[in-house]
Amino acid sequence: MKKTILGAVLGATAMLSGTTAMADGHGEITVAYFLEWPMPMMAAKAAGTYDEALGTKVNWVSFETGTAMSAAMASGDVQIALSQGLPPFVVAVSGGQDLQLVDVAVSYAENQGCAVHADLEIDKDNASELAGKKVAVPLGTAAHYSFIRHMDHFGVPLDSLSIVDMPPPEGANALGQKAVDFACGYGGGWAKMQEFGDKLLTGAEKQDIGILVFDVTSVPAAFAAENGDMLAKFLKVTADANAQWAADPSEEMLAVIAEQSGMDLEAARGAISTMSFPTIEDQLSEAWLNGTAAGFMKGVADVFVNAKSIDSALDSYEGALNTAPLETAKGM
Repeated sequence: MKKTILGAVLGATAMLSGTTAMADGHGEITVAYFLEWPMPMMAAKAAGTYDEALGTKVNWVSFETGTAMSAAMASGDVQIALSQGLPPFVVAVSGGQDLQLVDVAVSYAENQGCAVHADLEIDKDNASELAGKKVAVPLGTAAHYSFIRHMDHFGVPLDSLSIVDMPPPEGANALGQKAVDFACGYGGGWAKMQEFGDKLLTGAEKQDIGILVFDVTSVPAAFAAENGDMLAKFLKVTADANAQWAADPSEEMLAVIAEQSGMDLEAARGAISTMSFPTIEDQLSEAWLNGTAAGFMKGVADVFVNAKSIDSALDSYEGALNTAPLETAKGM
């Protein structure tokens, strides 16, 4: 498991020279996002609002994991990752990749977790029986972090498990075929996992034991330094879409979000109902970027170190936070 994560991080870091391919040189940027992840910004994406506000062409490329987003930013193929999981961001930064967290994209404790195949009849009350079982986990992601915290909570040694690195859709298929005993994931993959298995912990139960689950908007530091105004405009469009949804979650807007997410209407409705989208003011408060975020990132990194998934953590993650674009967006 450790070799797999470190290989991804080192491979991404080795490509850092590619991050010089910025918007100013090409007249366009590329943004990474997830399918089956219905967010209000999808409506702005469909309407071309980002292109209009930024004054440049915005290309959108879907990914299955946040680790793949890190690698794409390292190679210069992607300038902005919208809704990258915090754990893969922390893994990349811990491995030496010069990324910055510029925005809290979404909080989603209920839209991520671990499910055990129903035939095993294992739940939170007898979860110790998971020892010796086979599990599908997308390594280096928010689901991986949550999985580690789940197993620690239930007292299941990680070295007692057979851990297979799988993106959530593949993990869900493996669970359905009984190729694994349980699986951890998020988004559409997580929804499908629950068709075959039972969730170990609810979102509220995860939060009660300190498992916070949220995604961020992240960028290469060089892109933020050279395109600060463009980045601020990007964050403003996202915030405006969130505000529009909060004020009027209309069927019309939901239909666009669902279509852009590659989901049917009811699946999108169910997923987005489990998500919350902090306002710019909330993000700049002590509860998020101007308070707990850096310490929480350190905690995530330490969990990965203790699980022997990465070699070491940074002494501090303050340097990985950049609130300047969000502050500018607040005044727009």
